[in-house]
Amino acid sequence: MSEASHVPRSVLVTGGAGFIGANFVEHLLDTDDTVKVTTLDALTYAGSLDNLARVIGNPRHAFVKGDITDAPLVNSILADSAIDTIVHFAAESHVDRSITGPAAFITTNVVGTFTLLEAARAAWQGRFGSGVRFHHVSTDEVFGSLNEDDPPFSEATPYSPNSPYSASKAGSDHLVRAYHHTYGLPVTITNCSNNYGPYQHAEKFIPTVIRSALAEKPIPIYGAGLNVRDWLYVGDHCAAIDLVIREGEDGETYLIGGRSERRNIDIASQICAILDELAPRGSGRYADLLTSVTDRLGHDFRYAIDSGRIERELGWHARETFDSGIRLTVDWYLANGSYLARL
Repeated sequence: MSEASHVPRSVLVTGGAGFIGANFVEHLLDTDDTVKVTTLDALTYAGSLDNLARVIGNPRHAFVKGDITDAPLVNSILADSAIDTIVHFAAESHVDRSITGPAAFITTNVVGTFTLLEAARAAWQGRFGSGVRFHHVSTDEVFGSLNEDDPPFSEATPYSPNSPYSASKAGSDHLVRAYHHTYGLPVTITNCSNNYGPYQHAEKFIPTVIRSALAEKPIPIYGAGLNVRDWLYVGDHCAAIDLVIREGEDGETYLIGGRSERRNIDIASQICAILDELAPRGSGRYADLLTSVTDRLGHDFRYAIDSGRIERELGWHARETFDSGIRLTVDWYLANGSYLARL
């Protein structure tokens, strides 16, 4: 192990009943047979105990329903469970919802992060030198938009958020960094590209394409579908976060991406082709359902991540290509169709 190594023993996972959080809880319990995990989730529309079905009943896992802005609750969890590691996923995350209702994003993403930081600072006072760590999970959207020929985002890219969602995440990133530099709180931060895989909420792009296709309804594509995202399979993301928590340098940020830039229209077409193979329509092809809809306000053109730092320094590399990961994802939704109805 490196000098920076941190060994999590009792972990609080906020937002652990959501998409990435639930996958991370599974990953942690599957790969470390000594760690104890407490999941804190408010069970809003984006979280479900069904996502934790594999770990409910595991003696090393406890679930607490509650809000990260509830300071007494957070303080009691840290004390009662002797938490030494916080992995902070809990966030309002849907850009469209942030445009129509930004207040919830400020409350959860900024005030909630502040509440957790204050609780950690109080609970871990005197232990900042070793044995504790606050890990904050963020997004590439804090860096704004790229043009077609721009280099990918890196850890040196200036922040330039363009939506209420990304602005709230940028604010939480800055708070985490400030608590490290002001108080010495041991922290790490990761900014990831677009995730996909099991348990993703039905409102997101890839599940929407699958759901609409299987229902033989128009598959909505913003504008001409030319917006570009870098796609990261959620299992690879979880492995990267775990590695950063254990081996990342205190106070540092690592960008995590799949090196899989794709246009939205190309992703939708690829999903349609997989469904043509695995669950063919009675007549016609699923791609016939692709339908252009009015573009999102302030829709960023392109995101892309340079994962060079985490690859060089920590030895992480994505295991799934987009082609392998999207097939795994479509297979999962075909086997778990009830998830597509959760809007």
